[in-house]
Amino acid sequence: MTTSVVREVERKYDAEAGREPQVLSALAQEKGALSEPDELRLEAVYFDTADLNLARAEMTLRYRSGGDDDGWTLKLPAGTDGRDEIRVGQRRDRRRRLRPPEELLGLVRAVARGAALDPVVTISTVRTRRLLTAADGRLLAEVVDDEVTARGADGQEQAWREIEVELGEAGDPELLDRIEARLASAGVHRAQSASKLARAMGDRLPAPEPRPELGPGSPAGQVVLAYLHDQAEAIRRNDPHVRRQAPDAVHQMRVACRRMRSALQVFDRVVERDRTRAVSDELKWLAGELGGARDLEVLHARFATAVAGLPVELVLGPVDARLTRYFARRDADAHAAVVTALDGDRYLALLAALDALLAEPPFTPLARRPAKAALPRLVHRAHRRVAGHIDAAEQALDPGTRDTELHEARKAAKRLRYAAEAVAPALGRPVKRLGKAAKALQEILGEHQDAVVARPVLREIAVAAQVDGESAFTFGLLHERETGAAVRAEADVEGAWKEVEKRVRRVGS
Repeated sequence: MTTSVVREVERKYDAEAGREPQVLSALAQEKGALSEPDELRLEAVYFDTADLNLARAEMTLRYRSGGDDDGWTLKLPAGTDGRDEIRVGQRRDRRRRLRPPEELLGLVRAVARGAALDPVVTISTVRTRRLLTAADGRLLAEVVDDEVTARGADGQEQAWREIEVELGEAGDPELLDRIEARLASAGVHRAQSASKLARAMGDRLPAPEPRPELGPGSPAGQVVLAYLHDQAEAIRRNDPHVRRQAPDAVHQMRVACRRMRSALQVFDRVVERDRTRAVSDELKWLAGELGGARDLEVLHARFATAVAGLPVELVLGPVDARLTRYFARRDADAHAAVVTALDGDRYLALLAALDALLAEPPFTPLARRPAKAALPRLVHRAHRRVAGHIDAAEQALDPGTRDTELHEARKAAKRLRYAAEAVAPALGRPVKRLGKAAKALQEILGEHQDAVVARPVLREIAVAAQVDGESAFTFGLLHERETGAAVRAEADVEGAWKEVEKRVRRVGS
């Protein structure tokens, strides 16, 4: 089985019969050569749950034949106008049935939730394709004119015409903007549906609920609930990227868990704590499962960057190879452990619990009060938690105790930062500035903690190198530099903390 991942950046436009000359005239104004048309006949069978869970999450899973990418494709949202296409070159099984491959089923598990994936629509397309190329022959954009026929599972058909413009390897977003302007001048405008599947589903796919406009007078519960929704969505959205080991995905999913858990703790007088404690505990579990992989990512990147910054004469022995050997197996084991957790029933139960929490949040009477009256005092309470650990660190005589208190201060600063993030849409600039100050403090304390964690690992690697007859000099040098980094970070705490103190006084209590 052959698997590939492609980033697709495209825009879709509604078109009408008779518009082709105007469209071609508009495209001809763009610099580059427009190829002669070629015609493709495509057939795609789309799979989804009975409740269209994938389509609701802006994912599509299809089997297509007749084009350059025959086989299975899973499309995941990837920013404005972009989607990641995971393609698997697998055809029908021995009985000529279409069955989605297991690796793609795993990537949609958090959305499908164990429900069967069956054909929901078959889309046939007669595609006229033209390539817009630069002078050196590189592809700027692919422009296709599609005549589409969609047939639902009930046998009903609908037909339409649309134009797609997809960026090539030599194109850029500004090219899409220019082409769009020229298409608009020819009477061709953006499609109302994001995909062929969405248009084929029609009313079966309800429009997402609009986000409420938040302000000082918004109910406190509405403000907190909007933040909880964002974090639950981030957990689900990052799930397939974590499984694929996409850059930063583990970090983003772990942060979403921590943000949500922090919000449930800080705003416990808005959302009843006794009824969210079990969910909070499970979020802690999931963040912990992700933590091993994330901590290894941070350390490996930290050490690699440090080695790359050393003068060549100070890199003695096969340092890069030693680091690769140390982290490779640990990275693989950590990723396997994460996937095992995501494949387990406990994770699905957590996702179901998050759905239930968001559908019927256990609000307290305080949730009905205006945000400006109810939320600032909870932000101040989060600040006092940071203050307690900062004071304890300043008074600690034992270095180990001081390191522990600074680590706790870092976690409390995160909680304060997340609390500020949550209420910022309603409370505005003062709390946004507090959030930035808390983030700066958190990052300094994070640098201190990373240095504390790095030193024993460097010692372990140095001992292994020495046992194998390699020089341990470079690892000892890095160890000493981490000691210096910890000292410098500790010295920077005072100034960052003063900024937090200044900013928190400007948030009404």
